[in-house]
Amino acid sequence: MMIVTTDSISDKKIKKTLGVVRGNTIRARHVGKDILAGLKNVFGGEIEEYTKLMAEAREQAIDRMTSSAEEMGANAVINVRFTTSFIMGAASEILAYGTAVIVE
Repeated sequence: MMIVTTDSISDKKIKKTLGVVRGNTIRARHVGKDILAGLKNVFGGEIEEYTKLMAEAREQAIDRMTSSAEEMGANAVINVRFTTSFIMGAASEILAYGTAVIVE
């Protein structure tokens, strides 16, 4: 499965557009990680615990989007984008979306 952020894939011809596909996940913070993050906030530096959490969430959203595209019969997803939204005090959603296509 090819996944790109552009509206085309170089050296590939879009044979058929199948429609919008999406994958999302909602992740909550962990109390233990919040304590470590609080310390980093005081002393400065990257909050690795949250960086890892967000990276895992992005990968899960991509996997779910890809599964949706495969169910439609796609072999590529173009115009892939990510968005995040605040759900509640300790939880956020990551959404990956794009256009499922068949390329040759």
